[in-house]
Amino acid sequence: MTERTAGDFPISPTTDWGRDLDILDPRYVADPFGVWRELRDGCPVAFSERRGRAWMPVNYADISTVAHDTDHFSSRRIGVVDLPENEREGRPLLTAPPITSDPPEHTWARRILLPAFAPGRIETMTPITQNLARELLDSIAAGCQADAARDYAQHIPVRVIAHMLGVPAADEEMFTNWAVRILQEGFNDLQKSLDAIIETLEYFGARVDERAALPADQRPDDLITLLVETEIDGEPLDRRHLLGTCFLLLLAGIDTTWSAIGSSLWHLATHPEDQARLRAEPDLIDSAVEELLRVYSPVTMAREVIADVDVAGCPMKPGDKVLMSFPAANRDPAQFEDPDEFIIDRERNRHVAFGSGIHRCLGSNLARMELRVAIQEWLTRIPTFELADPAAVTWTGGQVRGPRTIPVRWSATRP
Repeated sequence: MTERTAGDFPISPTTDWGRDLDILDPRYVADPFGVWRELRDGCPVAFSERRGRAWMPVNYADISTVAHDTDHFSSRRIGVVDLPENEREGRPLLTAPPITSDPPEHTWARRILLPAFAPGRIETMTPITQNLARELLDSIAAGCQADAARDYAQHIPVRVIAHMLGVPAADEEMFTNWAVRILQEGFNDLQKSLDAIIETLEYFGARVDERAALPADQRPDDLITLLVETEIDGEPLDRRHLLGTCFLLLLAGIDTTWSAIGSSLWHLATHPEDQARLRAEPDLIDSAVEELLRVYSPVTMAREVIADVDVAGCPMKPGDKVLMSFPAANRDPAQFEDPDEFIIDRERNRHVAFGSGIHRCLGSNLARMELRVAIQEWLTRIPTFELADPAAVTWTGGQVRGPRTIPVRWSATRP
């Protein structure tokens, strides 16, 4: 393998996962599960200085400890890869509350958004999501093959969150482009990520100004209006907070759920017995969704150490990062029986696909609904399918892991 670079960080293939971890190594992206097993058998907290000092525990209990400890760990730097230190000067940290907020700001920043993501509110989005899925399937089901990621999974979350934000669905391609540049390509081209962040904030700046210029009774009922009209102690949200929250809602609403839907369809394409079980027992859909979230959890989040602390015998210093691999936690044999097995009717499933602690995913109700609807509608129209070319499936990794191409095929004559 040849040496790679990411910004000013020299990146060469790792030879020791425990002491020289690289979550962007193609081998890790392709098969992180084997790495986690190796680490648990030897060094359950990996270390790396490849992109600044970082630790990565792989056991459920240790990850939960970090997620719940706001005295020693801050959420102000949640990205798994930082700018090189010589590029940080003069660049303020991106504020994307509540995910980048610590208490006490986090408490009220999250409370603002809770009603918009409550179960009852998300239920009203179900028919909209169903219609969207059906429209996408109308365009592909007549054929005998498609890319389940690019033609289907990719589109559902971006259009749903665009509807909730109150921004045009016609801007979908631009939104997806920003997500790819920030959460995928930006790891090896940091300027590309920074440019996309600026473009996103400028876009929402214009949308916020449009809302603010309207009389209150003429503003649409959407998330941007909610933020524009929110006051804390009689004062409106400051612009940085407002735009950062819009940024978060868009980005968090795209790549993670896109990856979860894609991983689920990949699993069903490669496990015909689970396809058959869901067709025969559609009432298993909720249990299947939870197990798919556990087995294919997409998200790794970071925390910054702000006070000396010891985790599993590892002394962590202020400025260090800790990568919370929720996917690794969900494969921990100390927490889950047969953790590497997909058990469609698993009864005890306290997974942490949506995180843990005060930052547990605000949009979990939305993501579950989107995943459930995406699978149900797909199986209604394309009940039997398989990979057209297993070698053509591609995965991305880093902050979010998921399939980006899933070529599938099915018979023109449906059962």
